[in-house]
Amino acid sequence: MADRHIDHLLIGGGVASAACARALREGGATGSIAILGRELDPPYHRPPATKAYLRGEHGKEEAHVNPPSWYEANDVELRTRTNVRSIDTGSKTVKLQGGEELSYGSALLATGSIINRLRVDGSDLDGLHYVRALGNSDGIRKDAGGATTVTIVGGSYIGCEVAASLTEMGKAVTVVMQEDEPMQRGFGARVGGWVRSVLEGHGVTVIGGEQVERFEGSGGEDARVQRVVTASGKTIEADMVVLGTGVKPDVMLARAAGLEIGESGGVKCDSHLQASAADVYAAGDICEYDSTVHGRRLRVEHEAVAEAQGSSVAAAMLGSEHHHTVVPYFWTDLADWASAEYVGPAASWDEEIVRGHFEDGEFSVLYLDGGALVACLSVGRGHDLEAATAIIAAGGGLPVDREALSDPTTRIR
Repeated sequence: MADRHIDHLLIGGGVASAACARALREGGATGSIAILGRELDPPYHRPPATKAYLRGEHGKEEAHVNPPSWYEANDVELRTRTNVRSIDTGSKTVKLQGGEELSYGSALLATGSIINRLRVDGSDLDGLHYVRALGNSDGIRKDAGGATTVTIVGGSYIGCEVAASLTEMGKAVTVVMQEDEPMQRGFGARVGGWVRSVLEGHGVTVIGGEQVERFEGSGGEDARVQRVVTASGKTIEADMVVLGTGVKPDVMLARAAGLEIGESGGVKCDSHLQASAADVYAAGDICEYDSTVHGRRLRVEHEAVAEAQGSSVAAAMLGSEHHHTVVPYFWTDLADWASAEYVGPAASWDEEIVRGHFEDGEFSVLYLDGGALVACLSVGRGHDLEAATAIIAAGGGLPVDREALSDPTTRIR
């Protein structure tokens, strides 16, 4: 016998669970709701970890998804520092660290991601940091107080955002990455070149096409990093290092429960975000779902996507039969230097149409695959993004007038 029954059990203490709980109550759910999270803090937004919170401009309370008082006021049980050991989808029960057992009516798995750690010589030196949670940002900010030079490993939007923030904090920052241009993997070389120009225009040194071979440092018991050495032999002095080496979905709990895992490593879900077991759903970084919009399986790592999926799961728990059709959206800010918005995502593309001019800092890039619009990146052209979102949401495959699209004065319809 379970110790207690929870009508809607939300496993994971992040944005997806917080959004699901809110949408359940707003949707009329009267049953019990519990959020079980391993984090020390209530659910919070992660982007501030590389931006305003890292720079010390905002506190934790400004990152909260819901005010801490919201959970009690809406009869949502919030349990932080709580580890779920196992799920039995047959008996619809979960076991917690310490032995407590809970039964559930429906469950959401939103366990997020695990950081990819770089395993090279010197990776155990002091002064190396990963960033995923606000606690990581606290450590980076503290260590940066005594640093002059900082090296960022990785040119993703996480690495670039940290580079911008630390530069604003007065540090001499170098970004070293495998790609030729920052953010190239997701947005292409032309957008990557623009990102490079923004970073370099504010004093960041960008080194592309390099792989980190080892870290070197001082000797002794408190050995600390002093330099980064690449596979080509390039040496970069560094008082500290921040690694933006990506993440992988945390599906350990789901895998142990016997849930199906998809090709991208996420929990395999249908178009309603239901996993392979009855009344079990997934959202956020671990959710690999059948997208009726894209006509393929999709897994996207961004908290704006997690928030939208959490709301869709709530609707499904309340009996909705609608597919999850929200077009994935995310954004990146480089301090107050520049910001970009993106909808898609494009698994691949064979053509880019640029509206506007990179040098003006106001442009859109439309990504086409086989003549169909599959994604759009916008800097200062929100109307382009809105129109592109509507076209993608309609199912794609619509013919496009390339000449008209290339004219920034023509409205996309």
